[in-house]
Amino acid sequence: MAHSDDLTRRTLLKGAASATALVGLGMPAIVKAQSDVIRIGHLTPITGFLGPLGEFAQMGVKLAAEEINAAGGVLGRKIELVIEDSVNPQTASAKAERLIERDKVAMIIGEISSASALAIGQVAYRTKTVFINTGANSDALRGASCNPFMFHIEAANSMMVTAVGTYLKNENMIKGKKWYSLTADYAFGHDLFRVAKKFVTENGGEFIGEDLVPTDATDFSPYLLKIRQAQPDIVASNLAGNQITNFIKQYAEYGLQFPITGFGFDTAVAWGAGKGNFSGIWPLIWHHMVDTPSSKKFVDAFTKKYGKPPENQSWGDYNSLKIVAQSFTEMKSADPQKLAEHLRKGAKFDVLKSREGYFRAYDNQMVQEMYAVRAKDSDKMKDQWDIYDPLGTVPGPNEDLEVLAPPKDGTCKMQA
Repeated sequence: MAHSDDLTRRTLLKGAASATALVGLGMPAIVKAQSDVIRIGHLTPITGFLGPLGEFAQMGVKLAAEEINAAGGVLGRKIELVIEDSVNPQTASAKAERLIERDKVAMIIGEISSASALAIGQVAYRTKTVFINTGANSDALRGASCNPFMFHIEAANSMMVTAVGTYLKNENMIKGKKWYSLTADYAFGHDLFRVAKKFVTENGGEFIGEDLVPTDATDFSPYLLKIRQAQPDIVASNLAGNQITNFIKQYAEYGLQFPITGFGFDTAVAWGAGKGNFSGIWPLIWHHMVDTPSSKKFVDAFTKKYGKPPENQSWGDYNSLKIVAQSFTEMKSADPQKLAEHLRKGAKFDVLKSREGYFRAYDNQMVQEMYAVRAKDSDKMKDQWDIYDPLGTVPGPNEDLEVLAPPKDGTCKMQA
């Protein structure tokens, strides 16, 4: 998006070169103007199997920057985004360092891959720069790999499992049932399957098949044939990104009738599968039908700008920048270390839900409501975006939000 306050890497470099040239012509005011902004790094995958989600993430953070700047900015300064494709853990680490050391960003927002989020988090800790993870779910990031500068607006895998598991139990889909799972073969998938298997077995279910799926897999026929032969009661997805798109599309094409559920999910991947192919019960951290004034306002603004509703990844990156802007204003400072302290002291934020969210000091996980949804029949869909019905909110309105958060099991030991 070409917007003067919403700059990509290429635009930033061009602007820096122009400023240098003008200094040589005796115009130092341009350099001063360059410092009158607050630079925020946005680092997330926009290529590879997570690319479709990264595109929605970029849309969300750009809209937030546009709205903040239109309202006068933060502390009298405009927000300037420095946007990068994280690609993989090694590249993510290198780009995080470059954003902090060369581009002098105040903090970093983004990521979807748990492995890349860990790499960025290590850079954040070393440089004492806040990183808000908007899409990586691994519980280990909130456990043994936690650190005081890495925060999580995205839900942990255990939260996703509990959210959808609550409704699976209500519909008698676990106890005494035979399960078959497909799992993304990388850090996120392994962690999600570990948590999901524990939940299912503790509630009386049994896994009769477990397959790891390479992240670059596009042909699911070998797995679908195994599922057909195994005759499970439930098929569970621990997949990620466009793996889910390909799986649910091919599952429908094969005509398999075993009920599907998922323990990790993003709306965009189901939109990509085409009308009538999506089925089952799935968890979401947020969806575009959440009925609150702030959520409706966000959906309207996003849809007007991009011609389609936002999905949960857009929500995470949009809200993260809004949280940072609110915090800088409350602190009267854009200092990264003060930001970490502020977030860890229980500041509350409107995250477009019926209850405010907050980062708990134990592991820097945002404690908040979550949702479960059920796929719609194709003949009941109003349009291509109308693919599921909300089942409800977890925790319930009279329950403490912390009942959904990862257990405080002592694995997270915040370094000083």
